[in-house]
Formats: sequence, C-alpha cells, structure tokens
Amino acid sequence: MSTGPAAVQEMEASRRSPGRFWLGLLSAVLVVGALAALWFLLPIRAVTVSGNRHLSATQVETLAGLTPPFFGVKRPGGWLFYGGWRAAGLRASPWLLDVQVLRRFPGKVEIQVTERVPAARWQTPDGKVVTIAWDGTVLPGATLTGPLLVGWGPDRLPLARTVAKAFERYTVESVRYTPSGLTIQTQAGTVWSGNLNSLLKYSGSVKMFAGKHMNIYPWGVSVQQ
Repeated sequence: MSTGPAAVQEMEASRRSPGRFWLGLLSAVLVVGALAALWFLLPIRAVTVSGNRHLSATQVETLAGLTPPFFGVKRPGGWLFYGGWRAAGLRASPWLLDVQVLRRFPGKVEIQVTERVPAARWQTPDGKVVTIAWDGTVLPGATLTGPLLVGWGPDRLPLARTVAKAFERYTVESVRYTPSGLTIQTQAGTVWSGNLNSLLKYSGSVKMFAGKHMNIYPWGVSVQQ
C-alpha cells in the first residue's frame, strides 16, 4: 500500500469531503431561511396609485402584478422581492403613457401613472369608429369624443391627427382625407388643402373667412361661399 505524499493528500481530501458537503448544505439552508424570513418580515403593507383617471386603482394594481402572493392576502409578503419584472402589464396597457413604480421602505409601493387622453374618433378601414389619443393609440373602452377622422386611400391618419390638433382652437368637427388632400370641417368653416405645410401656414385664415369654404394652395387661398 502506497503511503507517499499523493496518497496522504487523497486520504485527507476524502476525510474532508463529508464535512464540506454538510457545510454547503447548512449554508444553503441558512440562505433559504434568510430569504423566507425577509419575505414575511418585509411584506407589502400598502399600495398607493396616483395619476389614474380612466383606469381604477384596482386595475392599475393588477397590471402592476400586485396580486397574491405579493398583495391582497392576509399575510402578504415580498416587498424586497417586488420589482419591475412584475409590472410588465403597466407597460403593455395602451392607456398608460408613462409609469413610475417606487418602493418605499419598509413596505410601501407607490405607482405613479400618466394616462393617455381621448382626443379624437377614428373610423377604421372596416368602418368601426374607435377613440384614439393624439399619438394614434387606440384607447379601448373610451367614450367616443373629439373630431371624426375618416378617409380612404393610402393611410393619412398621421396627417389627419396633426391637422386636427393644429386646428383644435377652431373646434374641429371632422377631418376627411383622400389621396388628393384633406378637408377640415370646423365650427368656423370648411378648409381643403393638398399640402400640409400650406394648410398649417394659412390656418389662421379660417377665422377671417368664417362660414366660408377655403381651398388652400402653396401659392395662396381661394375662398368660396
């Protein structure tokens, strides 16, 4: 039987192996126990929601993933473990333009939201009328409000939105777009143009020629009864 240095080291290593195993197991148990203790010792005790208008506080909490086991049970837990990964639903909601989720020690979560505002009605190519924000986002469940944006041909909805917002001070009733241009119906009168820059340049003429129909061209304005 060999009793050289290599054999001695091998014997010592074999004697130490069970000790290392139990030490590793004990460390793992302690880590798991510490995490479990933090879960229950630092529960989410309060949630506040601000900035919401259309969505209820409960809907915002649900989108933020603040449902059992994180919140809403007799012994909620996990304040330390709650993070942005749970709030993915907030970023996916078309109603929410901006969201901030803050954790406040020792057990509070604050959700600050900025909602999109219903701005116009859009008649989709299939004839359905929906409510959109100025950035074009369709807002499900919103009350139909604002000017009607409708047309045919190539998609000119972005132009229609830009024009409707630019003429907002004249109380726009509708913006109709075709391949040849856009027609804006306001309480002050009707305007047509095939050129966006010209339309915006001469927009102030609407009030000057109230009750008339205006055709705006790059070279000037034509007014009709």
